[in-house]
Amino acid sequence: MTPHTLAGIRASNQLGEVQAALHPGPGAARLLFPINDNVLNTADPHRLAALHRDLPLVYIGNQYDRDRQFDRYFAPAAAEVDHLVAGKWTTTDRWPHVHFIGRIPFPEVDRLYRRSLATVLLAPDRTAARGQFTQRIFEAVLAGCLPITPSELRSADKVVPEELIITDAADVRHVLDKLAALSGGTGHADLIGRCLRHLEIFRLSTQLETLNDLLYHSTAPHGGWIAR
Repeated sequence: MTPHTLAGIRASNQLGEVQAALHPGPGAARLLFPINDNVLNTADPHRLAALHRDLPLVYIGNQYDRDRQFDRYFAPAAAEVDHLVAGKWTTTDRWPHVHFIGRIPFPEVDRLYRRSLATVLLAPDRTAARGQFTQRIFEAVLAGCLPITPSELRSADKVVPEELIITDAADVRHVLDKLAALSGGTGHADLIGRCLRHLEIFRLSTQLETLNDLLYHSTAPHGGWIAR
């Protein structure tokens, strides 16, 4: 941060509301979850595609308000392919066929993604409607695990390639079959590379520029937000 930014933090408590969403609510500014520039710059899609992936499908994350999407997208596909679900899931009786393994230590997250071909991005309805994408997509893509994404996650096309956007469980299985055919080849590396390029909007440097702008305009005499 620049000295001006630090001065702005000290001088004002009127920054206002920011939301980590592509479509923040009324009166809020957009400030996305950041991904380290150097990590993104150095990710190698060919090396990631060459990893042995023995697990077709994985989900890493907690249950909170995701039951409807889990029912619609993940659970039907899990009945047909090998899979694992890691995270805090306290009510699972309705999915006896799903393999829940509970919480895992953070270092295990990367290892699990690196052995998995794909994941499905799931979000509570309230954040899906705002186009909020968390660090889970970074963790998956940086490990070469491809993020199959429901179209109901607003602006999904800005975050993942078109062929990974789905509308139902049949689409999930269709995409998994196509990915299995590509696995380890140049087409696989190309798709991972395009997923990495779709993460550009989350760059830390971009978010810092946005934060500097917000702090400047919150302390300027005229006040107000920059529309983005």
